[in-house]
Amino acid sequence: MFTLHNNCYGMNFVVRKEENKRLRQVLSVDKSTFTVVYGRRRLGKSTLITRSLNENDVYYLADQTDAILQREILAKMVAVIIPGFDKVIYPNWSAFFDTLNDRTIQKFTLCIDEFPYLVGSSPDLPSIIQNKLDSKRLKFNLVVCGSSQQLMYGLVLDATSPLYGRADAILKITPIKVPYLQEALGLSSLEAIEEYAVWGGVPRYWELREGYGNLREAIQSNMLSVNGTLYEEPLKLFKDDINDIVKTSTIMSYVGAGAHRLSEIAGRSGEIATNLSRPLAKLISLGYLTKEIPFGENEKNSKRSLYKINDPFMNFYFQFIIPNRSFIEIGRIAPILSNIDDHFSDYVGDYWEKLCRETVSGNEIDGVTYGIARRWWGNVSRDERVEIDVVAESLDKKYLLVGECKWSAKENSDRLLIELKKKAEKLPFAKSHTIIPKLFLKSRPTGTMENVMLPDDVMKYQ
Repeated sequence: MFTLHNNCYGMNFVVRKEENKRLRQVLSVDKSTFTVVYGRRRLGKSTLITRSLNENDVYYLADQTDAILQREILAKMVAVIIPGFDKVIYPNWSAFFDTLNDRTIQKFTLCIDEFPYLVGSSPDLPSIIQNKLDSKRLKFNLVVCGSSQQLMYGLVLDATSPLYGRADAILKITPIKVPYLQEALGLSSLEAIEEYAVWGGVPRYWELREGYGNLREAIQSNMLSVNGTLYEEPLKLFKDDINDIVKTSTIMSYVGAGAHRLSEIAGRSGEIATNLSRPLAKLISLGYLTKEIPFGENEKNSKRSLYKINDPFMNFYFQFIIPNRSFIEIGRIAPILSNIDDHFSDYVGDYWEKLCRETVSGNEIDGVTYGIARRWWGNVSRDERVEIDVVAESLDKKYLLVGECKWSAKENSDRLLIELKKKAEKLPFAKSHTIIPKLFLKSRPTGTMENVMLPDDVMKYQ
């Protein structure tokens, strides 16, 4: 069952400290600056920006109306700090920015949120801004922000873009890591891991979670209803960055249903494998999928790569929501809740494995620093196949950490360690290393606590 966690959350703006500090710094320097902020929807970009602005700054949220109307609206907003600025009709953006610059007496910040919308109606806008920046005469700070990662990259970060290399600061807003949310919301380590496995690091999802007494209620209201706020969330995210939403949703659905090999995805979707290379690469670049290869193999050469959904919310959605949309449409959610109940521990266990690998990667464990941790699977003989959840080599090449991850109660650590050591000794690359076994367990086991890490231990390394 997953009817847990009755925390009174309190989602305050406490988790973007670094980004807020960086933005305030770049806006406070003597010279005028150009700043780029981007990242997928719901991550708190607008909140970050507005909390960094002063009362004399201008924040404008662009939309998909025509350029003339948008200049009129923006001129009215500027008129709050520059009286009469809206009394003029500006024929183009060049005239708008020239007049704004001429009438600026005291430096302020102009933020244009959803910048790609503005460019959509005025394709020459990036070149116009480039000319203003290159003149070195701009009297105000300019911040552009966008939720379309693809479009923001093309407009600002691509080497062919007029604005390439002009930014004084580029802030890519990414999902918040689990320890920050744990601290902000006062959760136990176990609670934080289980909740994060559903909501991921997206602040807006946690805000929606906040209004419910437990996890089950929040899932039921937000995802298991046609009127739920997050019922069609993935489609909304895909629209920002992907042209072929049907193919994208199909791929994600099959991966969520357990098709992890390229051949499996191609077979189920009726596509030639080579036709899937581009959409798969796109989903990886956007952070929705990850390509997993066994420890020790090269990504380019490995023939055993697996595709997994990388984002926790997306993973939950495509495992539990997409296959059951017909039930949701007719309001029959009891079978869905029962299915989630039955598989929730296994579902969290998959995320727990990922978290444990992140714990080891680049960190010092018991005085030894390790490189990137990966999973390993393969045949160790003609008749025997081995899978190990965590494998990492020490930076000095002397040690090999091998780990077993369990998200279940009442495990016996003595038995698990013996089994883990036996498996590790059979690894083809283990002979030249000292093997360090580790158990990553949900709760305190029976048997020894040596070489055991619990949720509290894991969270310290995130």
